[in-house]
Amino acid sequence: MNRSLKRAGVAAAAIAVLAGATTALAQRQLFGGYQREPSVKNPPYDGRFMLARLKYVSGPGGYYYRGLPAWAHGYIPGGGGQRAELSLMKIMNELSYLNPHTDEGVVVTLDDPELCKYPVAYMTEAGFWTMNDKEEAAFRAYLQKGGFVIFDDFRSDLRGGGGWDNFEANMRRVIPNARFVDMNPSHAIFHSFFEIDSFDIIPQAYDRGKPDIRGLFEDNDPAKRLMAIANHNVDLSEYWEFSATGFRPIGEANEAYKLGVNYLIYGLTH
Repeated sequence: MNRSLKRAGVAAAAIAVLAGATTALAQRQLFGGYQREPSVKNPPYDGRFMLARLKYVSGPGGYYYRGLPAWAHGYIPGGGGQRAELSLMKIMNELSYLNPHTDEGVVVTLDDPELCKYPVAYMTEAGFWTMNDKEEAAFRAYLQKGGFVIFDDFRSDLRGGGGWDNFEANMRRVIPNARFVDMNPSHAIFHSFFEIDSFDIIPQAYDRGKPDIRGLFEDNDPAKRLMAIANHNVDLSEYWEFSATGFRPIGEANEAYKLGVNYLIYGLTH
């Protein structure tokens, strides 16, 4: 009987150690205790629309989520692939004749010549974005040729970086004297498909005050083309990513889709 009790005690101790190790591993995975670079394999280009995810080298602190680089946040969690972009493409397929790819996405670097095949690009966690001179010049050419970029899922209160200042400094390298301005719901982008008359509809995943929606115009002139829109202090793509899982309310996901659809329609028509 004593031997049985000893064996039970050893087993209990082993379970406790295993549980602690599992918890520690989960915390390291979530908060960046290790780093992993996801593999990228783009499908052959066939002319059909794809929302291009921009890949970059993450700055310090950018690997905080599951060990992923900042550009890939939302890219592979749960093995879902580009779930955010592809969910948005499925919505576009239902609402329009765009006929986008709905089962595979594309990832490109800022200096990849292939980027110019994709009129609309998307960058996540832009506060951790770093850039070399070659990328700077190529990205400038993309924007000046008519490319439109959606920046999403970043805020300025993360420990270790990831804020607006770094993002804005990069954009001023790309477009000298670039000046982002606070967007107004009266702008055409918020009426390109759905009528969005108030930013009060924007769902807030961060729970840190109101989102900041800011835009960069050609020649810093609000009367000209909007080249980029930045969803700061908000994560719209999280609602696209988890809309079919029950993790986020359906009503909030619908509002996030309205903004995504409008962004795409504007980017494709201006």
